[in-house]
Amino acid sequence: MSLSILQTVRPGGVIEIVPRGEIDVDTAYEVKEAIAEVLAKGRPARIELNMRLVTFIDSVGISAMVAGFQTAEVSGVKLVVTEPSRFVHRQLWVTGLLGLFGAPEPYYAGAATAPEVLPGA
Repeated sequence: MSLSILQTVRPGGVIEIVPRGEIDVDTAYEVKEAIAEVLAKGRPARIELNMRLVTFIDSVGISAMVAGFQTAEVSGVKLVVTEPSRFVHRQLWVTGLLGLFGAPEPYYAGAATAPEVLPGA
């Protein structure tokens, strides 16, 4: 599976990076490069890594995200993850990195909020 990355400028000088597909050993460098490219062009107010369209991420992908976070931090720019897919959210939680990226709630397609969990379910 391939990875495509879209960048948009949002109000307030926020740059949104939206990867789509799988972030793994073959594609992780693309995430790091996208973050580095944004920082090379200037110093945005914040970088939002919108992960709702990421279907898979492995340890190399997680490492690329951490490297991007560190690169942004050195530049004085906050990098946060927004709308992580359930898979990405789980991987960040399991690795203990969810808080590093702003502790985002998982993205649920078609729902304004996370589904309610009923007692005993």
